[in-house]
Amino acid sequence: MPASDGLSGRGAPLRGRGPAARVGEIVETVDVSLTFDDNRLASLVFGQYDQNVAHIERRLAVTATALGNHLVVKGPPDAAEKARKVFERLYARVKASGTALTLGDVDGAIQETTLQGNLFPSAEVSAEPDRPHFDQIATRKRGAVRARNAAQDTYIKLLRNHELVFAEGPAGTGKTWLAVGYAVSLLEQGHVERLILSRPAVEAGERLGFLPGDMREKVDPYLRPIYDALYDFMEARHVDRSLQTGVIEIAPLAFMRGRTLTNAVVLLDEAQNTTSMQMKMFLTRLGENSRMIITGDPSQVDLPPGQKSGLVEAVNILDGVEGIGRVTFRDVDVVRHDLVRRIVTAYETAAHGEGDADRSSMSRRRPLS
Repeated sequence: MPASDGLSGRGAPLRGRGPAARVGEIVETVDVSLTFDDNRLASLVFGQYDQNVAHIERRLAVTATALGNHLVVKGPPDAAEKARKVFERLYARVKASGTALTLGDVDGAIQETTLQGNLFPSAEVSAEPDRPHFDQIATRKRGAVRARNAAQDTYIKLLRNHELVFAEGPAGTGKTWLAVGYAVSLLEQGHVERLILSRPAVEAGERLGFLPGDMREKVDPYLRPIYDALYDFMEARHVDRSLQTGVIEIAPLAFMRGRTLTNAVVLLDEAQNTTSMQMKMFLTRLGENSRMIITGDPSQVDLPPGQKSGLVEAVNILDGVEGIGRVTFRDVDVVRHDLVRRIVTAYETAAHGEGDADRSSMSRRRPLS
């Protein structure tokens, strides 16, 4: 933790125009000073060319100046205090891991700090600065990976406590990546013996034609996102050996019929492209001491027109069934590039606008006499 967190202006705040002030408006501001113990770790917190500092400035509407291991944050009292807690949380994280932070890690710390302030009174938060923490998963290669927002935190908790979990939401929210990470952690801890990966072989609006090679080579292009996540959480040599020995199995959805999957974590990705029959068949493969994770984005169904998505139907039918968890991610939960979040939001807004226009048009039609 920082060596000191002196606050110049607390109790006697400086008067001035804050970062978000309108012209002619006087906003109360304070200066918050932070001095970290280790210059190298402080540089990891600040980021290359102070990019993490700039990101926090934009997100919290404060101004921050970093020099060596010293930082001064200026802004409205609540925002400046929140920024202080974010920087302290990030420093504790790099002190534990010794690795550089990504902008996603910074966003996660901001969300954790915001949630902390919403759930607990100020006095309680001050007494327990590390409460609450988002949940995390850990693998040998990657180490601890903490949830970056409340939806991911809920997702990890559901994975721990339910044998079957549905995760719905737009691209870039970490549905598949966290599912693979959790599956790898169970495999490494010896809780399961196999990791079985499946995905419908449906093109995204285009025909790829005949694909050469054996079964694995034919389905590899469809499973590339899962492979990327595997190599993120496991050493490449361990992934390759596990694929050769069958510890990690690539199982095309069409070939799952008749199997009982025991002592395994079974992941079905892009489940919005399953048919009703395929989804029912897949769900009934669950065997003893197994976990099943089903991910998909209902807004990106590539099935032929008029064909119902098995994911959408299953979520509705199984709502409230004991032992089944469900998490729904939204556009604000996107953890890729900020631009991806804005793109997803724009598309969702446009979709809602078209729906409202259709309903308005229907309401204006005169009834037949």
